[in-house]
Amino acid sequence: MRLLLVEDDDLLAESLQRQLAAQGYAVDRADNGIDGELMGDIEPYDIAILDLGLPARPGLEVLANWRGRGNRLPVIVLTARDAWHERVEGFKAGADDYLGKPFHFQELVLRIQTLIRRLHGQADRHLRCAGLTLDEERQQLILDDGQTHNLTGTEFRLLRYFMLNPDKVLSKTRITEHVYEQDFDRDSNLIEVYVRRLRDKLGRERIETRRGQGYIFRPEVP
Repeated sequence: MRLLLVEDDDLLAESLQRQLAAQGYAVDRADNGIDGELMGDIEPYDIAILDLGLPARPGLEVLANWRGRGNRLPVIVLTARDAWHERVEGFKAGADDYLGKPFHFQELVLRIQTLIRRLHGQADRHLRCAGLTLDEERQQLILDDGQTHNLTGTEFRLLRYFMLNPDKVLSKTRITEHVYEQDFDRDSNLIEVYVRRLRDKLGRERIETRRGQGYIFRPEVP
C-alpha cells in the first residue's frame, strides 16, 4: 500500500518513513500543506497521514479542500494530544481517524491496518482471502494447510494488494502506483519478476495474466 505522509518535522518524518517501509508500505512525503494537497490530488494514494500544524497551508485547510473537490482519500490526522478541538474540527472536515502526538509507532501501524481493512470490508486482524492468510506483522503467507512462507518486502506488498483486490483486472501501472514510491521506474519489469515468485508459492492458477491488461488475483481456483 502506498501512503502520503504530510509532516514538516524532519526527524519525525524520516523516522516514520523508515519504520513504515520496514512494515511493507511505500511512503512519499511532503513537508508543507501546499505540496501535500497537490500530491494527494494527483497521485493514487491508499491513505494520507496528515499533520494539522503545517507551514504554507494548515492541514485542516488541506483536508477541507480535498473533500470540497470530492477527493475521498482516506486520512489519518496527526494532532497535538491536548488539542481536542482540532480533532473535532478534523472529523468535521472529513478525517477518517486521528492520532494525538506524541504517539507510539505501533499504534499508527495498527490504525493504518484497521483503516485499510475497513475500507476493503475485512473484519479480521489478519488479511484473509479464500484459504490464504497474510500475517502483516510477520510478513508471512499462511496457506490453508498451515504451511507458511516468509515473504520479501516486495512480495509482501504485492500480495497484500492482490488480496485486497480479488477478481479485479489490475494493470501493471495501477499495481506500481500502489506498491512503490513516487520515484520508482514505471518501465521496470520487477512486477513480472515478483508475480513469478508469488506463483511459485501460491500456484500459477492463483494469478491470471490478462495479456495487454494486467493481472487478476483469483481467490477461488479450480
